[in-house]
Amino acid sequence: MWIDTHCHLDAPEFGADHAAAIQVREQARRLGVGLCVIPAVERSNFDTVRHLAHRIGDAYALGIHPMYVPRADDGDLQALDEALARHRDDPRLVAVGEIGLDFFVPALCEPDMRERQIHFYREQLRLARRHGLPVILHVRRSADQLLKHLREVAVPGGIAHAFSGSREQAQAFIRLGFCLGFGGAMTFDTARRLRDLATTLPDTALVLETDAPDIPPQWLYVTADQRAAGQPQCVNTPAELPRMGSVLARLRGMANELVADRTTANALAALPRLQALWVPRA
Repeated sequence: MWIDTHCHLDAPEFGADHAAAIQVREQARRLGVGLCVIPAVERSNFDTVRHLAHRIGDAYALGIHPMYVPRADDGDLQALDEALARHRDDPRLVAVGEIGLDFFVPALCEPDMRERQIHFYREQLRLARRHGLPVILHVRRSADQLLKHLREVAVPGGIAHAFSGSREQAQAFIRLGFCLGFGGAMTFDTARRLRDLATTLPDTALVLETDAPDIPPQWLYVTADQRAAGQPQCVNTPAELPRMGSVLARLRGMANELVADRTTANALAALPRLQALWVPRA
């Protein structure tokens, strides 16, 4: 049994009525994906991810993604605080997320926007601490800054999603009680540094994720030339998680079942409220 610790099943690729999300979720469940975590990205989808998680028997997180900071304001932070308080007894609410910093997108790297991102990040860390929840972090060319503010605003751990930083940064997150999310990017033969981390980091630090519909694994990836020729990019789904797990198992020289057990235990430790939802297959 597997846990997909990060998938956006509310994304437009899965249909406005979520019919496709329900279909792919059932496919993943048949393949052994026992739980998925659906993070929000902005105020407008707080209720969407909550309702969807209840509808399909999964978990959710509430937060404001750094890529949505340009259209957010402090009223959204207040709305997040109120939503976390209102749903504090909802067992399916497991984290504050997806939050973080993105210093890859050029428009987000302008000085004013960097400061705005940091403001939203720090305020959401404070909300996580206030409500006693772990965080799910967006990490893109921002690991050192994320770590700096985590040291200043301590939270109850969480997951560094789609980790692709250095070994030193990985170890720093681990020392702060975080697990590192590995998924589609790890499956590429050319991702040598990332695959080395997946192979050699402590097995207690790794969780699996798809980031569906994004970050497709190598077997789904459509190259730029193929897209130019008219072939559409494939949609990633939680059903790909067990195969991603088998890649991790091969890299580490472990049996698939051991990787499933280890990464599941790590997910339950990183996001403790998942434990009340976890029902292992008999």
